[in-house]
Amino acid sequence: MKIKVGFGYDVHQLKEGEDFWLGGIKLDHEKGAVGHSDADVLIHSICDALLGAANMRDIGFHFPPSDNQYKGIDSKILLKDVVKLITDKGFSIGNIDATIALELPKINPYIPEMQNVLAEVMGVDVEDVSLKATTTERLGFEGRQEGVSAYVVVLIQK
Repeated sequence: MKIKVGFGYDVHQLKEGEDFWLGGIKLDHEKGAVGHSDADVLIHSICDALLGAANMRDIGFHFPPSDNQYKGIDSKILLKDVVKLITDKGFSIGNIDATIALELPKINPYIPEMQNVLAEVMGVDVEDVSLKATTTERLGFEGRQEGVSAYVVVLIQK
């Protein structure tokens, strides 16, 4: 058995009046993430981690922001496509461990729903999707509520 680890990181600006998609669900907040797709920073980080572990470059390579077919796309579709890419290469997902950094909104109440949605999209057990949230103690762009970031580590196996 071959075991590989991948790391993903993504950032999106937060702006008033935008929808805020995180972990495949829409959060109720006055600010939302800005991006070419639905700007789901967590899903984008998971995609990059999975692609990196399988040595398949990154999300921008497979779904370039210059391609209008991805404008406003639901990131769950991208994640499903990434899972297919790595499974076609013979890999399966072992587990996902993610940390989301932002001041507001508080996302702890949303974590179980996000875990369920992500597990369903990836075809894994919900116990294999660990999500955590942290603030940056009002430091940096996350602390000033200008943006959101996500860090993800994945384990895949062949």
